[in-house]
Amino acid sequence: MNHQFYRLDALAKQVQAKFFGQADLELLGLASLEKANEKQLAFVNGEKYINQAKESKAGALIVTQEYKDLLEGYHSNFLVVDSPYLAFAILTHVFERKQIERGIENTAQIHPSAIVSETAYIGHYVVIGENCVVGDDSIINSHVKIDDFVEVGKNCFIDSHVTLTGACKIGHRVRIHANTVVGGEGFGFAPYQGKWHRIVQLGSVIVSDDVRIGSNCSIDRGALDDTILENGVIIDILVQVAHNVKIGANTAIAAKCGIAGSTTIGKNCVLAGAVGIVGHINITDNVTITGMSMVTNNISKAGTYSSGTALMETNAWKKAAVRFKQLADVPLTQLVKRLDHMQSQIESLESTFKLRK
Repeated sequence: MNHQFYRLDALAKQVQAKFFGQADLELLGLASLEKANEKQLAFVNGEKYINQAKESKAGALIVTQEYKDLLEGYHSNFLVVDSPYLAFAILTHVFERKQIERGIENTAQIHPSAIVSETAYIGHYVVIGENCVVGDDSIINSHVKIDDFVEVGKNCFIDSHVTLTGACKIGHRVRIHANTVVGGEGFGFAPYQGKWHRIVQLGSVIVSDDVRIGSNCSIDRGALDDTILENGVIIDILVQVAHNVKIGANTAIAAKCGIAGSTTIGKNCVLAGAVGIVGHINITDNVTITGMSMVTNNISKAGTYSSGTALMETNAWKKAAVRFKQLADVPLTQLVKRLDHMQSQIESLESTFKLRK
């Protein structure tokens, strides 16, 4: 736990906030409105939390000017910003417990041709292969395996039991969490005469700057071209990214998503939990796909997309499933004719009612 105190006015500078109240108030950390004490800072991220904020014992609050006006008389110490949630996110870095170790642990195995920065940290039982590079201030935790010709940029964090292989290139300020594999062999096979024939994966993986990859993920290297994660991509746990996939800048992918090979996803997209995407399709920029959706075709227009049925009681779902099957058994042309006929009947009835009036 980080026990360093920070003054209210110093914290205000970190987030470019206006502070009100006791400038030299010393704060120990961040906490929720419900759990915060007088030595902690909390944030108010919506009007629905105002009543909770009034009762909070937090030493200071991160608020908008509007919320400050509502909370005066209940609290006296404030950091006023345009976005309390963003300010909270920035301040988590201030109060974070930093890993300050530097140097190489004596159990690490590093090939003589590897270039490791003097300011990097190489943990116990790390293995680094031929012609690898580890940049300044990067942290490589215990039991990481970095295969030949892999490059890791500056200020990266590679957690325990990560494997970096396939001559992948990791940019600057990248975070890769435990048990993830980057650059593993893609799932490529050629079917012939009832057998599967392995295709050697000759490409690599390019992970650009400021990417975050959660634990237990697999980012496969390309068959010929590289698999690419552009700047600012964030990936949750348990995500599979297949060979030759390209993911655009600042796209967010939640847990348990699976992206099949040679698919391109645009910039600023959001994939909610357990989304499945087939291979060889293109998804444009600024697309949001809701949880557990299956994407089987190109998406060329920005927007929010869903598939599947909404949650309902089991008996209602069973009836709906029967109706779906019945719809599938009826040719589309017949359905269109029925709908047209029903529309004609409705219009006829409307005309009759108007005449009677």
